[in-house]
Amino acid sequence: MTTSVEATRPAEPGRLFGQPRWFGTLFMVDMWERFSFYGMRAILILYLVAPAERGGLGVPIGTAAALFGLYMSTVFLAALPGGWISDRLLGPRRTVLVGAVTIAAGHYAMAVPSVPFVYAGLTLIAAGTGLLKPSMGAMVSHLYPHDTGKRDAAWSVFYMSIQVSALLAPLVTGFLGERVDWHLGFAAAGVGMTFGVVQYVLGLRHFADLGARPPRPMSAAELRPVLVRTGVIGGAAVVLFGVDVLAGTFTVEHLLALVGITVVVVPILYYRSIMRDRGLLPEERRRVKAFLWLLLASAVFWMPYDQGGSLLNLFAERSTDRVLFDFELPASWFQSLHPGFILLLAPLYAWFWVRKGQHIGTSAKFAVGLLMMGASFVVMAFAALGAAGGAKVSMTFLVVVYLLQVAGELALAPPGMSALSQAAPRAYVSQMMGVWWLFAALGVGLGGQLARISTVIPQPVYFAGLGGLVLLVGLAVSLGARRIDRGLR
Repeated sequence: MTTSVEATRPAEPGRLFGQPRWFGTLFMVDMWERFSFYGMRAILILYLVAPAERGGLGVPIGTAAALFGLYMSTVFLAALPGGWISDRLLGPRRTVLVGAVTIAAGHYAMAVPSVPFVYAGLTLIAAGTGLLKPSMGAMVSHLYPHDTGKRDAAWSVFYMSIQVSALLAPLVTGFLGERVDWHLGFAAAGVGMTFGVVQYVLGLRHFADLGARPPRPMSAAELRPVLVRTGVIGGAAVVLFGVDVLAGTFTVEHLLALVGITVVVVPILYYRSIMRDRGLLPEERRRVKAFLWLLLASAVFWMPYDQGGSLLNLFAERSTDRVLFDFELPASWFQSLHPGFILLLAPLYAWFWVRKGQHIGTSAKFAVGLLMMGASFVVMAFAALGAAGGAKVSMTFLVVVYLLQVAGELALAPPGMSALSQAAPRAYVSQMMGVWWLFAALGVGLGGQLARISTVIPQPVYFAGLGGLVLLVGLAVSLGARRIDRGLR
């Protein structure tokens, strides 16, 4: 019996980059999801720190950076239950649809100019993304299961294709949010996700039975205790926060502490639970064990990565000369540099993986990604040094920083997800994709907390220190590359 991800694939000619029609449907959905994600990412922290007279919440920079990290880590953390729901309850295909609808609902909630609706919207977006991303990855991983070079190339094409809307999203939501109204920017992201939902429903006929069923369907007897435990844990959390609010002692710090503990503990515990499954074959256990080192390295990579939407976004607003041809660019438009560089570089990476991918180990690719990321923050240290005393520096600094980060991301993320889809035990494909995003949540959450330090120490010191840490980890991965890659075979 085949799993839902390995079910019959339609025997039809490719229509997009030589890939099957269902591949085109998936990347179009992910393209619109990226529109909503990058649109939100471009304006969220600017909205949080903007004073009330400008329609913002007036949150202090340190707290806003931590909140941004909390939101981003929750987006990644939600991949754990999302992967489980896909594997055990709904199957990848239906899970993607539910996730897309939930994301759209979250953006529309944020369009309402009310603080409770803003937080409700962030919660819905995080939950929907957690449902969508691991299921999407599990279905894409069905391509070229025995050809590493072609599989990495397909992932790079997928990664490139979705960046078209990611390039446009900050331009649209940023202009509307910064120059018109923040909530109109949030609404525009919701419209984009709605297009994604419609396109996905229309394209379902191309999937045959791919992703139609969960790989390990759960019986009613198995589901009952899970629902009970979930209800108890959820109810306890609601009661604790309710008491905190009613007592007048609730602060954002309590929420930050809870999520901070969760993003550290959950990835380790969940990875351990997979390793303790007695049904794993010896070779599966060996591969998952070896991949742990790469998961930890990826967490270090994501730690500074998402500060591009927080500290670097604020640096663009406050410390960068943004005047171009007598027009002052909105700070959020710099978020389009990231997807723009992916569009330029991803075809080169795809070509390179096809020609040389079989001769370059996954660990070496991770090392390159980490070294690029570390170098980008060293450049930021020089930019911050130039901006000391309130001066504004050339936008060239941010262009170089985002170029280095994209070069690192393309070396690490698509090959990493591709390698994980092959290292994962057959019954854990969606959940192992969820584990990938769990370790991303670990990195982003720690990065959000570290960002608070930037308000109490000189920014050049902060950027140089974080960049140096990532460079050291990149060197360590490079030195251990052969041993790790042997474990992945």
